[in-house]
Amino acid sequence: MNIKKDRFFLTTIVVLLVLAGFATWWFLLRQSPLPEGLIQANGRIEGDHYLVAGKMPGRVAELFAREGDAVQKDQVLLRLDAAQVDARVEQARQAVVALEAQFKAAKTGLAILRKDAPLTVQTAEAGAALTRSQRATALANAAQAERDAARFKRLAESGTVDRHRYEQMELASQVAQNQAIAARQGVTSAEKQLAQARLGLERIRAREDEVAALAAQRDQGKAALAEAQSMRDDLTLKAPAAGVLTTRMVDVGEVIAPGAPMFDIVDLDRLYLKVFIPANEIGKVRLGLPARIYTDAFPDEPLAATVRHIASQAQFTPKEVQTPDERVKLVYAVKLYLDANPQHRATPGLPADAVIRWKEDAPWARPRW
Repeated sequence: MNIKKDRFFLTTIVVLLVLAGFATWWFLLRQSPLPEGLIQANGRIEGDHYLVAGKMPGRVAELFAREGDAVQKDQVLLRLDAAQVDARVEQARQAVVALEAQFKAAKTGLAILRKDAPLTVQTAEAGAALTRSQRATALANAAQAERDAARFKRLAESGTVDRHRYEQMELASQVAQNQAIAARQGVTSAEKQLAQARLGLERIRAREDEVAALAAQRDQGKAALAEAQSMRDDLTLKAPAAGVLTTRMVDVGEVIAPGAPMFDIVDLDRLYLKVFIPANEIGKVRLGLPARIYTDAFPDEPLAATVRHIASQAQFTPKEVQTPDERVKLVYAVKLYLDANPQHRATPGLPADAVIRWKEDAPWARPRW
């Protein structure tokens, strides 16, 4: 009988201890659930990566950045050997100088020709007009002399005038005829000179075409120089954005191929926390929802974030996020982009917890795991 009483007493004590422990856990140690309208998640902070690769092949001559360095936009990271490209640039520059000189000389010649050709034409036209006038005078004189010679011939035959006077008039007629022939030849020569002078106007158009061709060659040379200078500039690699250089894949003296990656830069001002939301809660998440991100280093200074990406397909929970028995659950990847990263406190690879508010009136609370 005493044994039964002792057992009952012990059982009662055990039950009371269990109830006391449960009460202690419930009122003191149990984490209260999040307020309605909040979803908690965890993951690792990641960032937008910029892979820096070169257009030109070459040997690395100078290196200005290494892993862990903070770089600014357009900061020089490395330079390739530029001896061959410098030679091409100088060759293209000298070609431009020569073509520029030829263009200027042709342009000056064209300007002179434009002034000279009209004057030559005017002079030739005046000469042609003069010879035509002289020809008309000579023809009139020859006709008059021929009529005079014929009249004196009749007078000489009738004995009215002596034969010597007739011979003088006949000689004068022959001279006048010769002068008319010379005047005709003079007009022909003057017209040929005028035609030759007018060819100067055609030469102006030909010289204009020559100047245009030289201008095109000069512009082509300038384009070749610009291309060579662009190739020269491509030998200097600069940071496409501000961030932290996480990976360096080359060293001084190495020969690289075109397009070979050389640096990996993460933009610390465009970081995001990649979390996984269970399928039964993903319907509450929308693009643009506010979120807060908590890190172990600054537990009381959460970082404001915004939902910017929601995966369209579900996946099994990654093993590094949840316990093994929960990896079979379907989840959706969600990216929470930081609104700001003061003092660059957040860095890629840092684990963090997050709270997403899907109801506007829900009070903010820390994650409760």
